[in-house]
Amino acid sequence: MEEKEKSPAQLRREALCLDKKNGYDRLTAEDEQDMTAYCEDYKRFLDAAKTEREAVDEAVRLAKSKGFVPFIRGMSVNPGDKYYRVNRGKALMLAIIGEKSLADGVSIGAAHIDSPRLDLKPEPLYEDAELAFLKTHYYGGIRKYQWVTIPLELHGVIVKKDGSTVKVAIGAAPGDPVFTVDDLLPHLGAKQGQEPLNTAIKGENLNILVGSRPFKDDEGADRVKLAILDLLNQKYGLVEADFISAELEAVPAFRASDVGFDRTLIGAYGQDDRVCAFAALAALLDLDKPVHTAVCMLADKEEIGSEGVSGMKGAAFDTFMSDLCDGQRVALKACYEHSFCLSADVCAAFDPAFADVYDKRNAARVNYGMGFCKYTGARGKSGASDASAEVVGFVRRTLDQAGVIWQMSELGAVDAGGGGTVAVYMAERDIDTLDAGVPVLSMHAPFETTGKLDCYMTYKGMKAVYQAH
Repeated sequence: MEEKEKSPAQLRREALCLDKKNGYDRLTAEDEQDMTAYCEDYKRFLDAAKTEREAVDEAVRLAKSKGFVPFIRGMSVNPGDKYYRVNRGKALMLAIIGEKSLADGVSIGAAHIDSPRLDLKPEPLYEDAELAFLKTHYYGGIRKYQWVTIPLELHGVIVKKDGSTVKVAIGAAPGDPVFTVDDLLPHLGAKQGQEPLNTAIKGENLNILVGSRPFKDDEGADRVKLAILDLLNQKYGLVEADFISAELEAVPAFRASDVGFDRTLIGAYGQDDRVCAFAALAALLDLDKPVHTAVCMLADKEEIGSEGVSGMKGAAFDTFMSDLCDGQRVALKACYEHSFCLSADVCAAFDPAFADVYDKRNAARVNYGMGFCKYTGARGKSGASDASAEVVGFVRRTLDQAGVIWQMSELGAVDAGGGGTVAVYMAERDIDTLDAGVPVLSMHAPFETTGKLDCYMTYKGMKAVYQAH
């Protein structure tokens, strides 16, 4: 059957109007095959990287398998060299040295690897009514009611008085116990049910149930607490004081899973922002020898303002870049002013159940590809890194040439909210920066949802930017 000739009006419409299409209507067969393989690798990464420390360990393992070596100050810096540097076990910087001088700038993919969770307090273990609990201080922007009555794992490190470090990971392995935070039964919850959503569960009550059996043949107080300490001492050699020098995180005991009858979605904990961190990492590891040096920055502490020595506000990134520049006798400021950064962080996917808090015309959609966010911030763009038209134009052109499916987005209606990313801290370094990443449903929840197509296109987009700049 002959294709009907298009009318002049149809041709003008195609030429002038922005044509938004579901990505599955544009996906090639080759992309679909590659997408499936990529997403399986991504799910394995999520299961291995429940915390920022574990994300660093897994990323280093993958980098070493691709020929990356630790970068030590004073090493030579030549085209094709592959380096990485770990910052205090909780952040990671990697680079592939390009053919051009660092004076011509670098292409940066920056993401964060911390996620909302429940951190243990310095003196967490207590007993009440012959039940043992761990007290927590929540980390990042959580909705507290979502963290009760779900299975939790405990991950982290304990540094003992003698300086030795004990790694803890309980709940992830087959046969491991899990933990939970109790909630009130509906029969007694009438008053609680009348409270606002944000205050019905108190932060001070997010205490983790960890045991109930008292220590045998003891007549002292807190026999259940003593029994828990005895178990920890037998397994890890710990005493109660060791909690003071510990970083222990309670995270959801969920495995990354396909969602939906058609398996087009991924559900998991920590996709904000490990979905973009993995894309930035995987794209770098798949490069050969880029024209410009390609750098991947995986930062910590974004969920609490990028503070501290392992956050994007810290000096570790500048030190790493300065050491690279010294290897070619290039001034750091000269490198920065010619560099470009894609701040890879998630954006809010439009959810029709809560349509009133979005601008439907400008919201990101699941399955519409990698989402650009020209500015984030809140109420008047406060706190945003507002990318220039030239920067957005560069990324549009780069991704179109690479066949990447992408979309523009905003993080909610104008006065409904906003968000922060590491982009503003890259921009403060005189580096042109644009936010871009994967649209997420139920962001910051213990179980977040993303589209496989968007995950893969973010990887493909990161790779295009590494290669193009």
